[in-house]
Amino acid sequence: MNIKNKEKQKVSQQTSVNWRTFYHVLKETRPPKLTLGLAIFLSIVTTLAGLIVPLLLKGLVDGFSEASLSASHIGWIGAAFLAQALAGGLSAYLLNRSGQHMVAGIRRRLWSKLLVLPVPYYDKNRTGETVSRMTNDTNVVRTLISDHLTNFATGLVAIAGSVTLMLVLDWKMTLVLLSALPVTMFVMIPLGRKMHRISKGLQDETAKFSGVLNQVLMEIRLVKLSGSEKIEQRNGEGGIKTLYGFGLKEARIQAMIGPLMSFVMMAMLVVIIGYGGMRVASGALSAGDLVAFILYLVQIIMPVGQITQFVTQLQKARGATERIVDTLGEAEEDFAGGVVLENPQRPITLEGVTFAYEEKEPVLDQVNFVIDPGKVTAIVGPSGSGKTTLFSLLERFYLPQEGVIRIGDEPISTYTLTSWRSAIGYVSQESPILAGTIRDNIIYGLEREVSDDELKEAARLAYADQFIEAFPGSYNTEVGERGIKLSGGQRQRIGIARALLRNPSILMLDEATSSLDSNSEKYVQLALETLMKGRTTLVIAHRLSTVINADRIVFLDNGKVTGTGTHEELLDTHELYREFAQRQLHINGVTSER
Repeated sequence: MNIKNKEKQKVSQQTSVNWRTFYHVLKETRPPKLTLGLAIFLSIVTTLAGLIVPLLLKGLVDGFSEASLSASHIGWIGAAFLAQALAGGLSAYLLNRSGQHMVAGIRRRLWSKLLVLPVPYYDKNRTGETVSRMTNDTNVVRTLISDHLTNFATGLVAIAGSVTLMLVLDWKMTLVLLSALPVTMFVMIPLGRKMHRISKGLQDETAKFSGVLNQVLMEIRLVKLSGSEKIEQRNGEGGIKTLYGFGLKEARIQAMIGPLMSFVMMAMLVVIIGYGGMRVASGALSAGDLVAFILYLVQIIMPVGQITQFVTQLQKARGATERIVDTLGEAEEDFAGGVVLENPQRPITLEGVTFAYEEKEPVLDQVNFVIDPGKVTAIVGPSGSGKTTLFSLLERFYLPQEGVIRIGDEPISTYTLTSWRSAIGYVSQESPILAGTIRDNIIYGLEREVSDDELKEAARLAYADQFIEAFPGSYNTEVGERGIKLSGGQRQRIGIARALLRNPSILMLDEATSSLDSNSEKYVQLALETLMKGRTTLVIAHRLSTVINADRIVFLDNGKVTGTGTHEELLDTHELYREFAQRQLHINGVTSER
């Protein structure tokens, strides 16, 4: 028995925390209090105008005759209807505006958060799911505020006002009607809790399905080339089927709530007509009182339905908000902590660096070597040896579990993340290109103004000016999603031009020429030579032909440094490197041709 009580107490505390969290999220959006207050005031005016109409009709019915019809009486009724319409329309607009403001605030917070979350967060969460949090989950909150909050506020006023006036008209008949409320609440509360669980599951599945859609549509060429349409169709069908199941569960709850409320309201209407008719016949109630009573009941029936919808939507919004809160609660990168890096032209030293993803086998194990300033250091080795992970540690996307990376005598974590990353220029095998113009991509990430001359000079040094100016739109040419309108070599050279404009002190090249044809590779190699002059350069390469002239070559194998030296030194001392060289460079013996 004690265990059950503890479980109930735990659920109650969790529910309380959830409601507080939901309220806190809405409060953090800084809702426009004046606009909200005016909207609610106008909603109350709308409701009060509606409450006056039955009283005016009561007097009309009780003294009904052609002689009793007066222009003033009809005018008052018309004025009440007009006031109700105008106040209701303005209230709806103001509440919608407030809802859009609050949801924009939530989306703004989410977007700001997503941009400062560390890379490990994106390793664990699909992009499509994250996008769904930003769009679908926040839209549920918008619907609650814009579409249902006004009905909830006016509904409460309408019910309170109607019940008060009904008690004045005939308290006995009112008490008979109110006896149905406890029975209704007994059924509605469990249904509301169930709706919350269903809504939470629906939002999760919607996010997962969005993740699948995003992944497949982003890689649609791979899907078609691999003939995987049927496989992806089955995967998509699975997600659709799950969403369909949640939709049916939600529909079943709605199917129970709607008819239940209709049954209760119709029963109350029958009671009023039957019992009220008897009281009119006995003379205890006038015909006008009965008409007013029926109109007030109608004014209760509609708000009860609206309040029911509000409670249902509130449960949905609470479920959606929990996921938003989870995202907002994630640890973020600290961009300002530390001192500003002022002299990046110093040796970078890796001392005993060990790293593993999520406590698996180490990808890097006790790595030690030095990157000399102004020199070229190449990292070579078999696929999966940890080369790209090493770059990620240097970019501070991850922290090593053991060891330290220093620049000069200080750990790189001593310096602010902003100043550290601004000192790094990165060119990868798949040079990232964003949808937009060529100009947008070259100047991407720069907060200062870039002149046309500066832009063209960077393109010239990157050997990109000729192909750019051959386009009809020149630097204003749209490149398409992920640069689909450009060739691999063109994307690489735009990436190099971008790096040249950043003027980094530390340059990181990740397989920058490995996927290019010989003509493109020639131009990219020339552009890279321009870019590397006077900079501390770290190069990842599978092809030894691109790094044989490096000042130092570090050989990584299974996450360990198994050799360092120049090309000739490793040919003499490192058996696996010699095998690589013989296989790729067709070298016989231990000498090399430059």
